[in-house]
Amino acid sequence: MNQLLTIQLIVSFIAGTILGVLFFGGLWFTIKQLPKARHPWLLFLISAISRTLITLAGFWFVGIWLSETGRWQRMVACLLGFMIARYACTRQLRPENTRFSGETVS
Repeated sequence: MNQLLTIQLIVSFIAGTILGVLFFGGLWFTIKQLPKARHPWLLFLISAISRTLITLAGFWFVGIWLSETGRWQRMVACLLGFMIARYACTRQLRPENTRFSGETVS
């Protein structure tokens, strides 16, 4: 593996992590705002469409970025960063009473 591909993989991983935080953080923010919204279905629809478009654009950019060499490796690195961000967001943003036990305490 050459040095350029290594740098591209690291940047792709970071890009995937940022995309994951934007997607799942945006989902968490949207869900927190739903009870206050005048039209919750509209807020959810706009949020879902924008989060999906941003994420797809980010993956597309990583896929075509710079050169044709190492495309699938960059996509895998980006996906790995996205999945790690998902895991971190779901662990950190869950309600306090379910954080350690995994079950809701009533």
